Amino acid sequence: MATGITYSISDLAKEFDLTTRAIRFYEDMGLLQPQREGPGGRNRVYSARDRTRLRLTLRAKRLGLSLTEAKDLIDMYDSPRDTGPQMRKFLQVLADHRAKVEAQLADLQANLEEIKAHEREARSLLARLNKAVPA
Repeated sequence: MATGITYSISDLAKEFDLTTRAIRFYEDMGLLQPQREGPGGRNRVYSARDRTRLRLTLRAKRLGLSLTEAKDLIDMYDSPRDTGPQMRKFLQVLADHRAKVEAQLADLQANLEEIKAHEREARSLLARLNKAVPA
């Protein structure tokens, strides 16, 4: 393995407040590629590159991107440094995701308005019932 800072799975789990199982899942998805050391290659050794990829993966998740979208974007950064195609792809993914989130927001706003209308109707009915029943 090249010299430099390395991390154990426990180091990354603690730093990013994740379970080791989640990190192994990201590895299975091809987002991380640790070196294997020790008896039978049982110990995972993560590079600074893996740490950065994990940080970017978690950022993509916070944006609501799928792991496949995150992997596609992150993998582009491992390719030659022609950033034009990378930025165009990133902008397209963000635009698609923004449209999806805006549609969800519109649905939530419509749902909220419907709830408010039902609340007004229920209050009105309750007020009429309270007037009709002498105390």
